[in-house]
Amino acid sequence: MYTEEALQFLRELELNNNKPWWEQNKQRYEDIVRTPSLNLIEEMAPRIADISPHYLAIAKKSGGSMMRPFRDIRFSKDKTPYKTNIGLHFKHRNGKDVHAPGFYFHVGTDGVFLGVGMWHPDGPSLKAIRERIVDKPKTWTTVRDSKAMRKTFRLGGESLKRPPRGFDKEHPEVEDLKRKDHILVCDLGEDWILGDDLPDRLAAKFEAGADYSRWLCSAIGQPF
Repeated sequence: MYTEEALQFLRELELNNNKPWWEQNKQRYEDIVRTPSLNLIEEMAPRIADISPHYLAIAKKSGGSMMRPFRDIRFSKDKTPYKTNIGLHFKHRNGKDVHAPGFYFHVGTDGVFLGVGMWHPDGPSLKAIRERIVDKPKTWTTVRDSKAMRKTFRLGGESLKRPPRGFDKEHPEVEDLKRKDHILVCDLGEDWILGDDLPDRLAAKFEAGADYSRWLCSAIGQPF
């Protein structure tokens, strides 16, 4: 799996985020970042299937569960070309992109963390989630306030400043109705990624957020 060298590579990339450095160190990336990541995805495949058969772990260099190292700089003020993180996204089989329900593992110069849920869901999905909170608030708060889940995760993501149009600003769960993201976050230290038991530890963390993901899938009409 990963070694300290992977973390060092990301730190060096942050200081040398340019094409010449990347080309000189591309083999290092293959050996200590991409190959361990693809191996981890292979190890995670049966474990993700145990959590839900509707989520995918695909060990491919392109189009799989490992996110590309290249940044989309077309509309960004930051023109550095490479991501200084490793991103593994085990998404729902019916999802098209990173906005689908998923389990996410992030290793970067900005920290190591896990995510479960939906980041920036599309308009119809977000509306369906809000309507489910209004229609069945008890099922939502039961999942949201689960002690077992809260031992591992915190609620993360962005929110609107005001209640969304068409929803009661006095609703008891108005703060949740204002959410633009529905994600759980588990913050970890760099040392957490080291060790051959990483797949088991990662699967255990994701399992702790399974009920939250199940609720989201139900809200948007997808199987879990």
